[in-house]
Amino acid sequence: MLYLELFLSFVKVGFGSFGGLSMIPLINQEMTSHGWLTAGEVSDIVAIAEMTPGSLGVNCATFAGIQAGGFGASLVAVLGVMTPSLTLCLLAAVFLAKLSRSPWLARIMGGIRPVCFGMILASAVTLSASNYLVDSAVSLWAILIGALVLVLLVRFRWSVPAVIGVSAALGVLLIR
Repeated sequence: MLYLELFLSFVKVGFGSFGGLSMIPLINQEMTSHGWLTAGEVSDIVAIAEMTPGSLGVNCATFAGIQAGGFGASLVAVLGVMTPSLTLCLLAAVFLAKLSRSPWLARIMGGIRPVCFGMILASAVTLSASNYLVDSAVSLWAILIGALVLVLLVRFRWSVPAVIGVSAALGVLLIR
């Protein structure tokens, strides 16, 4: 019964929020109303979930499930919080597959691609200022690390975690 209740609670969290911080009130309400966690424990779980890689919803579901009923309960909670996203993605895939030859959809996608490229480019420019400026001056070391990272990723096809580790170590050693 606990597994079903956890699953349904996290399905509700997944459908009833827009991800990220908007999930916190729903998670808090579901966990405390069922008596699985106290408000303080939910607060601790949210803090831990924010510090760990991955989406807040999946991390919270994992930690809340473990607290409420162990490993199996955490798997059920994660499946629950992911069900809405998976369902919507599958529906979108079916919709796009049926309309793949539509000239109307081709025009829409033709407009979406440059917008996405512009958003990625704007993010890169914005982040570059914080990554390549040290004490309001351009850091030659940061630029060299960035160039090395690009070469490692594109030319040598290193994995992203390995490149993150190398760039972090070089940043600590060279820039501090």
